Amino acid sequence: MLTPMDDTLWHQLPTTFDHVATSDPRFFDRFWFASTDPAGSGTLQLTLGAYQNMNVMDGGFVAIRAASGRQHNVRASRSLRPRYETACGPLRVEVVEPLERFRLVVEPGDHDVAGELEWTGVLPPQEELPRFTRVRGRVVEESRRFDQIGECNGWLELAGERVSVDHWWATRDHSWGVRENMGISEPETGPARAPSAGTLFAFLFFSTKTHGGHVQLAQFAGRPNYFTAEITSRERPAEDFVHLPEATLRVSFCDDARPRRFTSASFDARLPDGTAVAIETEALGLAIDMQGLGYSGGYADGRGLGIWRGDAHVEHDVWDVSHPAEVVRANGETLRPIHRIQPVRVSIRGGGLDGEGTGSLTMIAEGELPQLGLG
Repeated sequence: MLTPMDDTLWHQLPTTFDHVATSDPRFFDRFWFASTDPAGSGTLQLTLGAYQNMNVMDGGFVAIRAASGRQHNVRASRSLRPRYETACGPLRVEVVEPLERFRLVVEPGDHDVAGELEWTGVLPPQEELPRFTRVRGRVVEESRRFDQIGECNGWLELAGERVSVDHWWATRDHSWGVRENMGISEPETGPARAPSAGTLFAFLFFSTKTHGGHVQLAQFAGRPNYFTAEITSRERPAEDFVHLPEATLRVSFCDDARPRRFTSASFDARLPDGTAVAIETEALGLAIDMQGLGYSGGYADGRGLGIWRGDAHVEHDVWDVSHPAEVVRANGETLRPIHRIQPVRVSIRGGGLDGEGTGSLTMIAEGELPQLGLG
């Protein structure tokens, strides 16, 4: 099937653009945008993803107003073909200038959310190291991602309240490939992981007045560790950047219950020349429950991202996220979600990188994690 993309000179396969190089139904290609008021008054996220082999485009938008303690959610899904546009229901992403500027739109509707935002990069995108993981001989992940720090301006309307988004700190990523739990339930190929098996995932985007970058580590029992990190100068990003070879993590949790939620976390690293650098973070405002975007099950049907839900589907709800760990859903049920993204204050010390700033930290720390002193 021909699409407008086929009238470009950028083909890389001897087929049309609506085909990808694998028949794996989990293949995806997704935008993720986030923005936070550095003063802590609110935060927002928008995501939009295409699943070629599931014939699905889906997306979500969430916004939190700290004063209300509420998270406003909009989730949408549609048939991908024949409309190859970065739009889904009331959500739209316009690429104004690739790798630089984007227009993010939430059209008004039955939901109580609307907005128009301009996302502008302040640093060039940073490529993460590629991912490739096999489990029992089967590829469970083969993907790429790049990250970018920016700022966001525009307006939101939440339950009738107009919110000005004025030079909010912002970040985004763009990822594509094959990952677990996309579009289909994972097949059983052996015994399930024991509840005590350690899972540690920490993903920080950050910037100060002089530097910015990302740090990501993943340590899952029975799988190879993954680490990627880059710090870049805002004044001379093309010349002055460094890849951190490793980092260790220290975390303070808000209580002993599970899933665990953090109040502060520090990445202790060394530059390639051996100089010590500490990136310290502290929770800023309220954390987003990622199921509001459709992640980790998400959606009213509990089936998560990449599922065909008909030619046009939109759903919305409002949750109470005022507690640091617990979320009260629209039906009154109280949960402790495992997947949340927390805006953070950031301090960098050492290596001539000293500064204060803002960031976004995803933290999942479950099971036995002796590296954090957790049995």
